[in-house]
Amino acid sequence: MLDTRFRSALRRMAEAGRIETCGRTVDPHLEVASLMKVKDGGPAVLFPQVAGFDMPVIGNVLGARENCEAAFGIDYRGIRSFVARALGGPIPPQAVRTAPAQEVVHTSGFDLRTMLPALHHAPSDGGRFITASVIIARDPETGVYNASYHRLQLHGPDRTGIKLDFGRHLRIAYERAVARGEDLPVVVCIGTDLALQYTAATMGSQMPENADELAVAGGLAGRALPVVPAVTQDLMVPAETEIVLEGRILARDAAMEGPFGEFVGFAAPAADAPVLQVTAVTHRKKPIYHAINGYGRETVMLRKYVLEASLLKVLGPAVPIVVDAEMTAGGLHRFHAVIQVRKQGAHHEGLQRNAILAAFGALKDLDLVIVVDEDIDIRDPLDVEYALATRMEASRDLIVVPEARGHEYVRASRNGIRAKLGIDATVPFEEKERFSRVAFAPVEVDAAEFTTNRDTAEHGLGLI
Repeated sequence: MLDTRFRSALRRMAEAGRIETCGRTVDPHLEVASLMKVKDGGPAVLFPQVAGFDMPVIGNVLGARENCEAAFGIDYRGIRSFVARALGGPIPPQAVRTAPAQEVVHTSGFDLRTMLPALHHAPSDGGRFITASVIIARDPETGVYNASYHRLQLHGPDRTGIKLDFGRHLRIAYERAVARGEDLPVVVCIGTDLALQYTAATMGSQMPENADELAVAGGLAGRALPVVPAVTQDLMVPAETEIVLEGRILARDAAMEGPFGEFVGFAAPAADAPVLQVTAVTHRKKPIYHAINGYGRETVMLRKYVLEASLLKVLGPAVPIVVDAEMTAGGLHRFHAVIQVRKQGAHHEGLQRNAILAAFGALKDLDLVIVVDEDIDIRDPLDVEYALATRMEASRDLIVVPEARGHEYVRASRNGIRAKLGIDATVPFEEKERFSRVAFAPVEVDAAEFTTNRDTAEHGLGLI
């Protein structure tokens, strides 16, 4: 079992020194998001004093490996193993009588614009957005619970635009509701259980439409997710959530949404989007507001370990020589992967190329896969580039898959259609000895024996 509650995770991060606190008042209009971007990839950033609001903002929570490991209390391999467990062993949620998420309840007279320190992230954005929003809905036809991330643009005291990409499960549920002439009830969770946050970030074949994602979150944590009935909607709400918005995505209303800076670094253009009518706001007595920069490390890191676990789950049975996989930072933890293999005989030759093709089939958005041997550190970009420099011969080792489906946000593609590239940077099994690298003698290093003191260096050099 893991204690994946949001506040438990933040306490562990604070103990590990993975939260930096800003000591001055900051402006939610552009300044907070800009500070988050400057600090991107480092510790989480806490802003206790946000101008115009009495609610602290925390950002960059899961934006670095060290943050994720501190938050979960385990290393990244453990996180991946728990994600894999969740995909194969869901645990249904458990109803409880009371919830921190409902310590304070507003069903009328509220104004989201003055209540929540939702950020205006970038000058090019169309307004203020709620970004760390896990949306929970129940499909009107199947009754299956879905959890997924979708941004909300504030339009009024109780109205937001909601971005629903085509093909996403929430979009499908919304379209089914519209076909029935019904609004779609939803709850929006801000600052919720990490198991649910990771589940909401899962996509593709490893999270089919018939998977109850509240149960999958329970599988990840190894315990049932505690839930309570929503106040104004017929849905269950995760009890350990900082802020909850209840409402309906309207079947017969739309509003302009965007522009907004997306994870690929470009601004998604303004376009008509469905409207979420909020019917209640509930929260803890002293809630913490979680913010995510659309174009920031947390957006892509949220999917890194989920996608790696999904990839290894597919590759393991299909290509038994696969040892490990890394979704790289330069590929936004989504578009590029490095796969490590171990060939143990001539009969394994060629399987490394099967791994490339299987990876493209497992994750639609992958555009580049590099396969390397087990002596290459796949988490060291320099070592991976070493493999490319010394073990890849372009006329033989490039595998191009033309006209394949990728992500439509990649502007180099044609609405998502582009060639995918596989690179075989492995050594033929019979030549492994010829390609072995020089090994140095083992030695123990005591950091205290070395210093960067200037006087010591100059004395040792005979300069003084």
